[in-house]
Amino acid sequence: MPAKSAGLLMYKTSRGKTEVLLVHPGGPFWARKDAGVWSLPKGEIREKEEALAAAQREFEEETGFKPAGPFVDLGVVRHKSGKIVAAWAFRGDCDPALLVSNTFEMEWPPRSGLRKSFPEVDRAEFFTLEQAREKVHSAESEFLSRLECLLHGELLEPEAERGATT
Repeated sequence: MPAKSAGLLMYKTSRGKTEVLLVHPGGPFWARKDAGVWSLPKGEIREKEEALAAAQREFEEETGFKPAGPFVDLGVVRHKSGKIVAAWAFRGDCDPALLVSNTFEMEWPPRSGLRKSFPEVDRAEFFTLEQAREKVHSAESEFLSRLECLLHGELLEPEAERGATT
């Protein structure tokens, strides 16, 4: 059975353009990678956990920011690996420089017997939709297109409550 994850796509309007918050994975494997590795803050759905609740939990764990709705369903996408990702969009704002991520531990350097701790997310940044398409994991770019369609269709409240607090 493929892994199932859930995440939130925070968006805001700045200088007349829609911007979305993406996160960069932490750890030594991702340190020198950029294009195609950013994603929306997301993580695995726990057994008996609602997907939206998992998305909210993961957003806060990976960024340190508490999300607040309303949340708009962006559906699901499937990564090439088979992982299924469900996502919701919400209007919000935060200072990416204040990111505080949970951590994971791994053997580093490989076969050294030493264990080191790394942040799950090492940085976050707001990108315009055009910039985000260059940075985000290819499967997750569909969420950007869905958000854009929703915003142009005025299905989201333009002055919806602000979403995240630091």
